[in-house]
Amino acid sequence: MHILFLNPQGNFDSKDSYWTEHPDFGGQLVYVKEIALAIAAQGHKVDIVARRITDEKWPKFAAQVDAYPNHPNVRIVRIPCGPPQFLAKEELWPYLGTDWVQGIIDFYTQEGRLPDVVTTHYGDGGLAGAVLKQKTGIPFTFTGHSLGAQKMDKLHVNRANLAEVDARYQFRYRIMGERISMNHAARIITSTRQEQLEQYSHLAYRQAIDVAEPDGTRFAVIPPGVNRQVFSPEPQAIDGTIQERIVSAMRRDLAADRLALPLVICSSRLDRKKNHLGLVRAFVESAELRATANLGIAIRGLENPLDDRAKLKDEEKAILDEIVDLLEQHGLRQVVTSFSLNSQAELASAYRVGASKHCVFSLTALYEPFGLAPMEAMSCGLPAVVTCNGGPAESLYDSQTQREYGVLVDPANPTDIARGLLKVFASPESWQKYHDAGIERVITRYTWESTAKGYLAAIEEVAAGKVAPRSVR
Repeated sequence: MHILFLNPQGNFDSKDSYWTEHPDFGGQLVYVKEIALAIAAQGHKVDIVARRITDEKWPKFAAQVDAYPNHPNVRIVRIPCGPPQFLAKEELWPYLGTDWVQGIIDFYTQEGRLPDVVTTHYGDGGLAGAVLKQKTGIPFTFTGHSLGAQKMDKLHVNRANLAEVDARYQFRYRIMGERISMNHAARIITSTRQEQLEQYSHLAYRQAIDVAEPDGTRFAVIPPGVNRQVFSPEPQAIDGTIQERIVSAMRRDLAADRLALPLVICSSRLDRKKNHLGLVRAFVESAELRATANLGIAIRGLENPLDDRAKLKDEEKAILDEIVDLLEQHGLRQVVTSFSLNSQAELASAYRVGASKHCVFSLTALYEPFGLAPMEAMSCGLPAVVTCNGGPAESLYDSQTQREYGVLVDPANPTDIARGLLKVFASPESWQKYHDAGIERVITRYTWESTAKGYLAAIEEVAAGKVAPRSVR
C-alpha cells in the first residue's frame, strides 16, 4: 500500500534538526516518524506530508521532498500552506482545506497516482484529511492525540475570558476541525481506552462521535511505542560524555554534601501543562525527599539553564524564573541542578547514566494524553513516577492484575508527588522492582513494531476492497 501521514503542524527533516525547539514540535514528531518507519519496514510505501516552509530561521524545511537515510520506503513531502514563512499551528486553519489539500492533490497528480489510504494527526491534519476525502474519495483514519476541549477545560475557559483565550488558541477552529475529523474518519485511533472514553465523550464533540456502540466500533486503541535501538539499557559510547556533563553540573549547582544523592530527572519541555513547578514544590515541602535526592532539570540547548534562562523564550523563561524564585525564597537553590540534553541519543544516555546511579524519572504533567517520555525512561532502566491524569494511568498500571509498572501521583498535590518518589527510593529492593517492571512493560507492550501492526490492521480494514492502485486521469 501507499500510505500518507498528514501532519501539517509537525515539521520533519532527515536529521530531526529542530526537535523540541518549538512547542508545536512535540511528541507527535517522534510518534509519526517511528510509526511511518515501522510500517515502511514491512514493505509499504509511506509519505509523511507536512507544510513546506521557506524561512531563514528554519532552513531544513524548504525542500519539497526529503528522506531519512537508509529508509528507502519513506519520504517527507512538503506542500506549501499559506504564507511561505513559519507559522504557529493556530495560524494554519484558513489554509488547510484550500492551499494545502489542493497542493497535495496536485503533487500526486503529477506523480500519476493517488495514495491508497491516509492517516491524519491532530485536528488540523484530520480536517485536511476530511477535505481530501471529499475531493478524492480516499478514506482516512484520525489520531487526535490531545483534543481542544480538554485544553479549554485546563485553561478554565469561561464566558468572561473566552474571547481572549480564543484569540490566542483559535479554539473555534480547532473544535470545528476535530468534530469534522471525528465525523468523517473511517477509524479513530487512540492510545488508551481512557483517552477514548474521556476525551471523545466531551460535550464539545456531542453528535460528532459517540464513544458507545455503534460508533464506538470505529475506535482502535493502539498504544505508541519506544525506539529500543535508542532507548536501550545497554551502555553506549556516548554515556561517558553525558555522565561527565551531568556530574559537572551537579558540582556546579549542588551543595558538596549532596553530591552522593541520586537525581530525580525531569526532562520534559518547558510548558505550563508539564507542571515543573509542582515537582519543585514537592522538594520544597518535603524535608524527607530533600534528604533522599536532588532534582535534575534537563533543558535543550542551554549548558546552565537555570542561570542562562534569560536566553529562553517568554513562557519558558517565566517558568524557570518561578522555579528559581521559589528555591531562593526557601533557601534551597543548592538542591536543584540543570543541564542540557540536545537529542534523543543524549536523553537516552542520561537515562542510562541515571539508572546506574539509582535515579528516578518524573513527569508531573497536569494531563498527559499518553506519556511516551516515561516509557522511554523505563526502557533504559529508569523507574518512573508519573502523573495519574491521562494515559499513564493505563500504561503504568494494569487494573486487571493490579500490578504497578511505575508510580502514579496526583500532579496537583506536591505531598503526593513526594510520596510517589519516596516510594521508589524507599529501599534498593523497591528501586530494583520498578526498574525491572518498567523494562518488562516496554518490551511486552510498547514497541513501535507492535504499534505499526496495530495501525496496519486498522488501515487495511479501511482500505479493504481497493486492490488496484488509484490512477489519476
